[in-house]
Amino acid sequence: MTPRTMRQLRQFHLWFGMIFAPAILFFAFSGALQTFDFQETVDGVAPPKWIAVIAAIHKKQDFPKPRKPRPAAAALVTAAAAAEKSAPARPAPAHSPWPLKVFVGLMSIGLMASTLLGITIALSNRTSRRRSLLLLTLGTVLPISMLFV
Repeated sequence: MTPRTMRQLRQFHLWFGMIFAPAILFFAFSGALQTFDFQETVDGVAPPKWIAVIAAIHKKQDFPKPRKPRPAAAALVTAAAAAEKSAPARPAPAHSPWPLKVFVGLMSIGLMASTLLGITIALSNRTSRRRSLLLLTLGTVLPISMLFV
């Protein structure tokens, strides 16, 4: 590759990296929380509201909606629960999901660290600092504004 092509590729990498860096950080963090089921209600204890909000944005690209209980649905749930109690217990899975969960958690940390390092490197370059800040701001404001459209 010619030096000019390499410069252009680095420039495109900088632009795409700075635009998508905020989303990469958000999705890596919220994905790590979901990997360990922090957004789930356990024993009747609901997760903190901020975790439920970012989990809904991550999974459905929208804020969480309050659920309205339906009488007919409640009867179906009760019938299904009664059927589960009478059914024989399922055997435990032969494998543990924890090794993969730990790997995904470490991958999320690595992705966030790599993204933060890229932002630091981009902002330390005086010749492209202003453009990098502009693209980073655009990459932050644009997805947030899309949530409210």
